[in-house]
Amino acid sequence: MTGIAMIEAAAARLAGQARRTPLLNAPLLDRIAGRRVFVKAECLQWTGSFKFRGGWSALSALTPEQRARGVIAFSSGNHAQGVALAAARHGAPCVILMPADAPAVKIDNTRAYGAEVVLYDSATQDRDALGSALAADRGLALIRPYDDPQVIAGQGTAGLEIAEQAEEAGIAAADVITCCGGGGLTAGIALALEAKAPALRVRPAEPEGFDDTARSLATGTPQRNAALSGSICDAIVTPTPGEITFPILRRLCGPGLVVSEDQVLRAMALAFAHLRIVVEPGGAVALAAALYAPDLPDTVICTASGGNVDPALFARALATL
Repeated sequence: MTGIAMIEAAAARLAGQARRTPLLNAPLLDRIAGRRVFVKAECLQWTGSFKFRGGWSALSALTPEQRARGVIAFSSGNHAQGVALAAARHGAPCVILMPADAPAVKIDNTRAYGAEVVLYDSATQDRDALGSALAADRGLALIRPYDDPQVIAGQGTAGLEIAEQAEEAGIAAADVITCCGGGGLTAGIALALEAKAPALRVRPAEPEGFDDTARSLATGTPQRNAALSGSICDAIVTPTPGEITFPILRRLCGPGLVVSEDQVLRAMALAFAHLRIVVEPGGAVALAAALYAPDLPDTVICTASGGNVDPALFARALATL
């Protein structure tokens, strides 16, 4: 199981590969939120999201024979790009299963990194079944988007950086709000902070209507979303928390936070206006919670977990300024 030793080993393999992304702050954002808001800008990571960390961690943990046969992943786009680039740098064949309605920029970029993209209908087809079948047929190693110990370990390296950067900024205690889909980033950061900065409490953030993690934490048992599509936050829409990730979240995380799409769009615009970063909707839910959720402490750290947004949707966000 993933723990701090596995996260630190992933960090060693990621050294010289992943970017140490900055922890940003802007006084005008603090004023809007009524608290100090620090933003971990993973939108500046390779491929535009934190997912490169988990992709590299998983690829680099395979045997040379496994990498030579190739890998497969399924994703709406950010995990796809992270695995595709990691595979390209390792010289490994790569197949990515993507929903046909994924943002065009994510499909195009995944192909540009050299992956073979296989599209499917997310409303009628089961991606897990399709991915498992392709993996078996072609002898590919399946790299799951969140329920994979090495992927969780890779995402946890962002937590190691948050612990270091919080200490550098003089932050003794804070809520750390994460954008949460299946829970890989949230679980990895929570495990890292448990070991390195236990006064930093992780809280997952999700969009309205797709708040399976918040409901699962409230009830203590995994809950499912009624729909699997229909949110602008496509990057973090998942059916239910992961089998591996949820026990970690239940043990280590505070209550989940839920934000509206209007709040997400405003958060995207404010991130651009005051931090000069581009954040996609799924990557902006944590900032939206940091800005607008009630009953938060005086200091919060949030992940801006991805920046792969279609221009038209980004323009819609900027129109809220």
